[in-house]
Amino acid sequence: MRLYMATLLEKPATFHGGLHLSAEKAQSLTGPLKPALIPRRLYVPLSQNIGEPAEAVVKTGNRVLRGQLIARSLGYISAPVHAPTSGVISDIGDYPVPHPSGLSATCIVIDSDGEDRVADSGLKMENVFQSDPADIRQRVRDAGIVGLGGAGFPTAVKLNPGPDHVVDLLVINGAECEPYISCDEALMCCRPNDIIEGIRIMRHALHAKQVVIGIEDNMPNAIDCLQKELTRLDEKEIRITPVPARYPAGGEKQLIYALTGEEVPSQGLPIDIGVVCHNVGTAAAIARAINNGEPLISRIVTVTGAGIHQPCNLDVRIGTPIASLVEQCGGYTDDAARLLLGGPMMGFALRNDSVPVIKTSNCILAANTKELPDPPPASPCIRCAQCTDVCPASLLPQQLYWYAFARDMEKIQDYNLFDCIECGCCAQVCPSHIPLVQYYRFAKTEIWDMEREREKSDLARRRHEARLERLEREKRALEERRARARKSLDKKPKVGNADAKKSEIAAALARVKAKKTESSDVAPRNTDNLTPEQRVKIDEVEQRRSSSKPDGA
Repeated sequence: MRLYMATLLEKPATFHGGLHLSAEKAQSLTGPLKPALIPRRLYVPLSQNIGEPAEAVVKTGNRVLRGQLIARSLGYISAPVHAPTSGVISDIGDYPVPHPSGLSATCIVIDSDGEDRVADSGLKMENVFQSDPADIRQRVRDAGIVGLGGAGFPTAVKLNPGPDHVVDLLVINGAECEPYISCDEALMCCRPNDIIEGIRIMRHALHAKQVVIGIEDNMPNAIDCLQKELTRLDEKEIRITPVPARYPAGGEKQLIYALTGEEVPSQGLPIDIGVVCHNVGTAAAIARAINNGEPLISRIVTVTGAGIHQPCNLDVRIGTPIASLVEQCGGYTDDAARLLLGGPMMGFALRNDSVPVIKTSNCILAANTKELPDPPPASPCIRCAQCTDVCPASLLPQQLYWYAFARDMEKIQDYNLFDCIECGCCAQVCPSHIPLVQYYRFAKTEIWDMEREREKSDLARRRHEARLERLEREKRALEERRARARKSLDKKPKVGNADAKKSEIAAALARVKAKKTESSDVAPRNTDNLTPEQRVKIDEVEQRRSSSKPDGA
């Protein structure tokens, strides 16, 4: 039970650590937000969120419409997938997907028919502010909306704090802190009405007492556009608070601390201190789903870097190959050297540009060697503690590195590994060029694998113990039945003892034997009227019988 209420600070607080990075957003904000061209073929992965992947509900050869459900969610932490455009399902199989491992995953391949015909999704709601919050959450779930800040957590789950929690503060995250990514700023400048409408819907669904939009103070255009929309709507209950432009101010826990001065507990969630945090892109997606009936089939993506001829922000259909976006932005420059999904701090390298855009894709960065030089070989740690100074989660990166290197997965958890947000600040300042974040990701993966193996082992043990208990119950039940049977036999009246019964049986057998002997010695009956010749024959038969008997018979 919380004994305090999360409240806004008059002046934003400064979180521990972080870095001041050079802003590179301007190169992708020179032009307006543009819709990306719909490619001839789209590759839609079944897994686009944290949690269980969706399950396909279509088959090869089916025709689909834009917004039609093509994969249903399989669990509470899951999200359905919808067709980004109209066309024909040409395949369902494994294709490359955007993931650090570079592995393939199941995708639904749609051959576009070029018509972009729309399906009736049934998501649109009338009188939304008189609707039950449970109905809003269900529409958000059916729309397949996940967090568009990068984590991909199903939004409907975060809109359901539960009966034991009160939402004191709804935080809308517009603090886009990666130096190259500008998709959220483009959204705030071009579609402020969608963002504000989505915020109002979330406020109603959460019964939030206060609402604040946190935006880095180096985005004056975004702040101005949102403030004008609030003024137009005469919305005075939503507040905009600029926060210092310090990476990673866009981290959920860091932004909450900057706005409230309250720390989210270790291994805890914002709702533990009465706060719920959503991205501005998520708010806009909710408005489009509830007001327009449009599921999450597109998102804004920043295509930027010195390796791109015409950097810009594009409104992209989910499943569009990255190569198609690069082509629309003028293609690669001659000195393009590296291709990343995401920013230079938290993004990961792509092996090729054939992978598709998914719901959590926010930036395509094509850099040259000057922007992102190849890291030099790592050298031994010199214990300078610079990594500790810049860690925004107040961890001990050096200790985490040693235990990850030694594969001591038990000890590394004592140092709160899972509080690491993988922001990359520690690796950025490391004079030994140790890829610290890669070690932390490796350790997390190993621990997750160990947990899964432990769960399997525990399940097998529980099943074995349940089987032994069942066999023991069956054995006891059988013994009880036998005991009852013996008891019922003992209650029947006894007729003589065993010796008496044996004597009776022996006497009866003796009588039967004697009777047989007596009958064999008796002469045939009804012989009074026989002729002399018949009597002579009978006498002969009797003599033969007598002579054939053994002595003493």
